[in-house]
Amino acid sequence: MVTHDEGHLEHTRRYYDAFSRRYDAARGGRVPGGYHDLVDDLELDFLSRHARGKSVLEVGCGTGLLLERMRDFAGEARGIDLSPGMLERARSRGLDVVEGSATSLPFPDASFDVACSFKVLAHVRDVRRAVGEMLRVVRPGGVVVAEFYNARSLRALVKRLGPAGAVAHDRDESEVYTRFDTPAEVAGLFAAAARIIDRRGVRIVTPAARALELPVVGSALRRAEQRLCDTVLARYAGFLIVAARKHA
Repeated sequence: MVTHDEGHLEHTRRYYDAFSRRYDAARGGRVPGGYHDLVDDLELDFLSRHARGKSVLEVGCGTGLLLERMRDFAGEARGIDLSPGMLERARSRGLDVVEGSATSLPFPDASFDVACSFKVLAHVRDVRRAVGEMLRVVRPGGVVVAEFYNARSLRALVKRLGPAGAVAHDRDESEVYTRFDTPAEVAGLFAAAARIIDRRGVRIVTPAARALELPVVGSALRRAEQRLCDTVLARYAGFLIVAARKHA
């Protein structure tokens, strides 16, 4: 008998296997000044504050686009992902990755200095368990850097009102579980075992990804996102990233 959680994991695995075939198409500098690269750059810049010279695990490493760049500042960078399709591409980049679930990380307690996750936790039903697993595998005093889809954002409103985006010729975003959490709910996930020490907001004023492709408007939005990401407006960003230090 397949449990509800096992069914969710298998459905998510198939979704991302399909997505893996075109995941890199608009990323990694393939679209100059593109939306995805702006998001990736802001995520990695924030992570580097807490992970320089440290051992890092990326939970949900996908095709390895971010993990590959983490090696530029981390002492060690490893990854885990649910999707064999994604991992095939990550391994082609020569990355140290394994298959597994965010809710059951196949690593001993206190294995890393930093655990990070971007664009992943929003698709995990038992997000509290996933955060708990990330905290488990970091050492006392270590840091979890985690990104959430913000329910108090313009992006959340656009997603509710707009059509689902396509990820393959026969699949779209409506097929995968997606959650939006408020900043208060995010803080509650860490309250028992860690203290939030840093925050960043990504996609604060950009109404849609394609807006960054517009002449003049795109450049203005890009500059605004870079200047506002660490201000009080971060709590209204589409992507809310927190860094939480595990209690010693």
